[in-house]
Amino acid sequence: MSPAAVVNELEALFPPPSCPPSALAPQRLPGTSVESLAALQHVLQDNHKRWHIFLNDMKFHNHITHRALALYALGGSGSIIREFYTQDSQRQLPAVESPEAITLTNFVDHLGDGRYYKGYVDFFTREIDEKGTPAVLEEYIFSDRFQYQEGASNQPEMLSRFTASLLHALIHVGHGLEFGLKGMVVEGLALAAVQDVDGKDFYPSRFFAENGQVTTEADTPVFDVIARMVRDDDLKVKNVNALREFKQAVEDHAARIRGYVAQWTINVTKKGEIERKVEELIWLTSILYAIGGFDEVKGFTGEFFLMHMVTSSLFLPSLITSLTPGSQALLLRAYLVTVLTWWVARGPPVLNVKSFMASTSTRPSAPIFEGDDGSGFPNEHPNPFLPIIQSSILNPNDHLPKIQRSFAHFSTIYGNRPAGYHKGTELEGAELLDGSLFIRAALLTANYMREANTWSINGFF
Repeated sequence: MSPAAVVNELEALFPPPSCPPSALAPQRLPGTSVESLAALQHVLQDNHKRWHIFLNDMKFHNHITHRALALYALGGSGSIIREFYTQDSQRQLPAVESPEAITLTNFVDHLGDGRYYKGYVDFFTREIDEKGTPAVLEEYIFSDRFQYQEGASNQPEMLSRFTASLLHALIHVGHGLEFGLKGMVVEGLALAAVQDVDGKDFYPSRFFAENGQVTTEADTPVFDVIARMVRDDDLKVKNVNALREFKQAVEDHAARIRGYVAQWTINVTKKGEIERKVEELIWLTSILYAIGGFDEVKGFTGEFFLMHMVTSSLFLPSLITSLTPGSQALLLRAYLVTVLTWWVARGPPVLNVKSFMASTSTRPSAPIFEGDDGSGFPNEHPNPFLPIIQSSILNPNDHLPKIQRSFAHFSTIYGNRPAGYHKGTELEGAELLDGSLFIRAALLTANYMREANTWSINGFF
């Protein structure tokens, strides 16, 4: 391919970002400039050419594009985007050519093999060019054909790969749909293809057969489901082996967790149902991380794995825009299985809503601006999210701007929910929750990272 053709291909994969796909998807903060756009496109295109999706043989993920897009969306300058790319590039694996091209014939044969990442990138690029993104997602992530195939020695289980390993493929594709970047969708689908499943039959064949079946008119919200799990003393990870807790939770409790998830109702025939269920999941991931991480005596712990539940939920509004109703329901139910398995794997942490709402603050510990005598607003905090966002942009930890962007967006769309909004659910103290959850979580996170400088991986055992 000639240099000019390579440039044209990269520009087609990573054009200037488009507007968000829906009102529920995150909106951009002011600060976008010619400079920041040029820096973003350089990072996205250069990363695509030079680096592998995994940064080591343990299949830890390349987060370069996630940080760059978060910084761009938050209004970060071009120089900041470029500097963090320089830093993040220090620990990447170089891109390698696939041992052979991926075609429909050998698609399943090389799933889970990172050496074929470039082959899957090329394959999904052709497929999207021919069929469009929605059709490719439906076929390769949600169709029965690419879950289980009779006689296959290497089962596709593509939905399981899509949500595996802390949901990174879902997050990658979610970025592509939010920003209108075909290259991010392609990379995310290729990542799913070379990702290992979290456990054999994590979503068994009956999981797909039962999807979308509505057997009752009654609505069971997700807070009812988590409340029932809280009361289940058998949902513990025993004989903890450091950093193997998730696989242990899958082995010990996957079927039990899927049973609880089956109680969660999704009736796609109801107008606005999918959007309501997305909101339920956003509240759930936020309380698992924020309330689960809070102890009245010990203070707050920013837990690495539960943090990913929050940052992944940011992309649910964008993902559902490209799916049919049946696949929307399947995505949300599969997502809930993964989230709840991670919650169990991390302890599970206690959810003391009353203590959290009574003991945490909605105001920074010091005023951001001390008004002069004539201001009329002495010691006021004009908007506590603005300094949180500013500090996260400059923070060297690449996950901090992502989670603070998430909480800022959740506050934008759900911050005006009053106390009592969740009244009537089975979760103890849920009636006390209001939209301040998101600023409380953001402040706790900012303060924790200021002191700890890194996320906790110790869980709550």
